[in-house]
Amino acid sequence: MTAPAHDSQGWPTEALREALSPLLPGFTVQVLPSIDSTNSELMRRARAGQCAPTLLVTEQQTAGRGRMGRTWHSGPDSTAGEAAGKATAGAAVTGKAANASAIDSLMLSLGLPLAPKDWSGLSLAVGVSVAESLQPMLPSGGQTARLRLKWPNDLWLDDAAGERKLGGILVETASFVAPRGPSRPASPGAADTAGTTRYVVIGIGINLLPRRAAGLSMPPGSLQELEPGVQAPAALLRIVPPLVTMLQSFEGYGFAPMQARYAARDLLQGRAVTLSDGRSGTAYGVAEDGALLVQTASGMQAITSADISVRPVCE
Repeated sequence: MTAPAHDSQGWPTEALREALSPLLPGFTVQVLPSIDSTNSELMRRARAGQCAPTLLVTEQQTAGRGRMGRTWHSGPDSTAGEAAGKATAGAAVTGKAANASAIDSLMLSLGLPLAPKDWSGLSLAVGVSVAESLQPMLPSGGQTARLRLKWPNDLWLDDAAGERKLGGILVETASFVAPRGPSRPASPGAADTAGTTRYVVIGIGINLLPRRAAGLSMPPGSLQELEPGVQAPAALLRIVPPLVTMLQSFEGYGFAPMQARYAARDLLQGRAVTLSDGRSGTAYGVAEDGALLVQTASGMQAITSADISVRPVCE
């Protein structure tokens, strides 16, 4: 459930509103001190008919959700390290965390109407956008930290200390009736029936500060290891505007134009992997629709199910 929005200075709500309102008429921003799950809140609003473009940010999340039902909590003394997508949106406020430097994770959800020709590969496209916003140029190997992508929705930090999960993405959709008008014409070829389209909620969670590894299968990474001193408000402003631009491009062209950019950061490329359904093989990148290509004993397999998890065999 939501706590009342608070206004403190430091969160770039006005800058985001000014940048995105021309692209998303009716766009609003809301910063909350605490919430159960930003994605859950935006989905509740969508099902209640509140389908305006919205960005919801929270400083603490008590019942966050990740892919395949995983949980993720954040806030003071949080020890969980699976930063899976979460956040939602609401009315514009100006604010700053009481102490931005003490926020251990950036948690946001962006909700907006979307009608792409093909939804395939959306979480991968979001990952590319976020990674490029946080590290525009990918360093070439060596001891330099690199921001990588693990199929289908994880951000990983790759540096001298090894490979560690940095964050995650959770994409959910809800149906709603959207009246057509001059402000939002139907997209040619989009999956739109009788004036309906989908309201997509994109949750993003990123570890900002180093986190304890107690109870985790591997220690998590943190954004401050990639960029010392970076804080949640600055990261938010860097991530969201390019993400909106990418989503509008995705609506018309899908994942295919981003395939090569994903390949440049693909953590699994060329590695032996095991799948949660018992299969194993070697990862050979992703297809134009975002499917993971795995060479198995039975031949090349295109993995598309969100219910299958993939791990390098060294994990």
